Amino acid sequence: MKVARIASSNNFDEVEFIQFLKENQYPVKSTILGSDLEDSAVNGAITAYKARLSEIELKKEQDRRKEEEKRAEIRKEEGARRAAMSQILITSGFNFDGYSIKKYSGYISGDDVLQIDRGREGIFSNPTAVGPAMSKALVSLRRNALAELKEAALDLGCNAVIGVDFDYMTLAPETVNMNGGTLYLPYVFCVTANGNAVVIEKKA
Repeated sequence: MKVARIASSNNFDEVEFIQFLKENQYPVKSTILGSDLEDSAVNGAITAYKARLSEIELKKEQDRRKEEEKRAEIRKEEGARRAAMSQILITSGFNFDGYSIKKYSGYISGDDVLQIDRGREGIFSNPTAVGPAMSKALVSLRRNALAELKEAALDLGCNAVIGVDFDYMTLAPETVNMNGGTLYLPYVFCVTANGNAVVIEKKA
């Protein structure tokens, strides 16, 4: 019987079905008109190939479940980490009312940087208003720097940061263009949040 006919009537992929038959040494003959399978082997080959497809599908489903479980575990860990970070206390001072410091783990910092296009002069464009752009950027920069500071504290097993302050840096980089003139690069704004990671406990 023609392998193509068997594959078509059973919704098999013909190429994969032929490969299966050859790998399992079924009596297949290749002719100019296609591949033929001995009639006596047809039913057995169909049953065996359906079983193989079921095994493959089961394996795929198991892999999908494992991947989903892995993603769920990652989401759980990320959620637990975010919850722990949200509980970390921060102060510019060196103590917390109602708490005592049990451990000092050292100086830590968190950083963030942002570029702002200078803009161009011309009929259809204007140079960037640096003041408003920087003011807007600083909100995001400080928030991200503090988030990194909390991450650093959490990595040290701490639940608070004392003596927190910010360092600011602005850059107006430039370089030489292809014609030997000055090429003004985007403004760079940097913020670093500094502090000391500590472990605190609520006083009795």
